[in-house]
Amino acid sequence: MSETFLERKRTGWDVAVGALLAVGGLVLLGHAAFATTVSVLFIGWMLLAGGIIGLVGSFFRIGKGDFWSAALSGGLLAVLGLMMLRNTEAAALTLTLIAGALFLVSGIVRLVVGVETPEYRIPLVFAGVVSTVLGLIVLFNLVTASYVLLGVLLGVQALVDGITMMLIGRWHVGHVHLPGRAAHA
Repeated sequence: MSETFLERKRTGWDVAVGALLAVGGLVLLGHAAFATTVSVLFIGWMLLAGGIIGLVGSFFRIGKGDFWSAALSGGLLAVLGLMMLRNTEAAALTLTLIAGALFLVSGIVRLVVGVETPEYRIPLVFAGVVSTVLGLIVLFNLVTASYVLLGVLLGVQALVDGITMMLIGRWHVGHVHLPGRAAHA
């Protein structure tokens, strides 16, 4: 009999992949405008592919009651993907507006929670101030930020993920053999 569990450990592959991610993050940060364009195009292609798959899948649901909702959602995803592919600048501007609004709202929420929670007040207020300031910077410089923000966010995320993977590894499935336990029927 054996028992399965998850454990966090670091292997040589984790260090290698983490180093590649960190280098990739630095490259993305160095070419943030190009990374923004590529990320918008990637999202557009994924939306288009998901929409087409949703449309095709909806035809297998004819007569089962949810054909129209599946067809409509697939069609909307496909149209959204086409719009993003045809208008990458407008899509980058829209995604930057959403990111700025998320920064601002999450910052305000953290500030409110920080004021109401005495035990975690300092880190919550600090995180709230940083998020609120980031949101305001993005929203007040929307057009300028739309050229680089998505690339910078992608680069920072890849860099942090790479460093984290190099330092602590990732989750692996472990097995423990339990001697003397018989299976009960």
